[in-house]
Amino acid sequence: MATVPSPRSPHTTPDTSSLAASGRRAFAVEIDALAAVADRLDGEFSAACRLMLETRGRVVCTGMGKSGHIARKIAATLASTGTPAFYVHPGEAAHGDLGMIIDADVVLALSYSGESDEILLLLPVLKRQGNKLISMTGRPQSSMARESDVHLDVSVPAEACPLALAPTSSTTASLAMGDALAVALLEARGFTADDFARSHPAGALGRRLLLHITDVMHAGDDVPAVGPDATVSEALVEMSRKRLGMTAVVDAERRLLGLYTDGDLRRSLDDADVDLRTTPIARVMTKAPRTIDAGALAVEAAQLMEAHKISGLLVVDAEQRVVGALNIHDLLRARVV
Repeated sequence: MATVPSPRSPHTTPDTSSLAASGRRAFAVEIDALAAVADRLDGEFSAACRLMLETRGRVVCTGMGKSGHIARKIAATLASTGTPAFYVHPGEAAHGDLGMIIDADVVLALSYSGESDEILLLLPVLKRQGNKLISMTGRPQSSMARESDVHLDVSVPAEACPLALAPTSSTTASLAMGDALAVALLEARGFTADDFARSHPAGALGRRLLLHITDVMHAGDDVPAVGPDATVSEALVEMSRKRLGMTAVVDAERRLLGLYTDGDLRRSLDDADVDLRTTPIARVMTKAPRTIDAGALAVEAAQLMEAHKISGLLVVDAEQRVVGALNIHDLLRARVV
């Protein structure tokens, strides 16, 4: 039976300090690389941003190998920050996927050498179609750079790889350039946190910024409510039935008069003058309780509860009619807190 060769082991086992030193050297080399690229940001960078801002289409990112991985990430970052973008593999583009690119699109092509055969093969077709080309390379005199409408120079002094073989500093520089483009475009578009949340509805930020009170509150018959003439014991029955730890006290048109909570019950039990079976709820309710508008965000309810150390809120409309109720458990289930 054939045996699987074991990985080559080093002649000596490196100690902890030497491993950490290698890591620090890699960081130092890449920091120097980023500083060098940042110093070269100039009119070409601004021109690239303008092409992306003015396009009626999308930004199509492409690249081979490690540059392809970086291009894919740049496309994702652009798309999530307000610039429609997607990634196309250059090899697949030459075999049919080029049909995904329309004439209004701007193409952002990555190749550190600037001589990627797969991308160079596409350039005549893209130019004939009328696409604007932004290239990101480490060689300003390369074929891709010369054929581009805008060239972004991401050349680095050295790779972090001590053999100068594995793309390390160069891919970091390309990634940072992509982030710089995304941030500049985000700010130019006036992109907001609400805009970001709309493209991330399943994320924590999306839940915080998009979820409204009406999405989590109890409504209709599920809202605990009694009239002002109800006794404390009748209010307790309503609280037990609706299981929110509170009940609204409302008039005949459901306008809010007060609130009775579990905390109010504890205070009532300590008051010898309160007979649970005969005392009207209006006598022991909390008048002018904290409420929240139905159009508010769920995160605002969480902030209000935290600020005032309360566990529930009534939801009212513009006429102070009770239209809903929620407690901290509803917010927890919705993962707002």
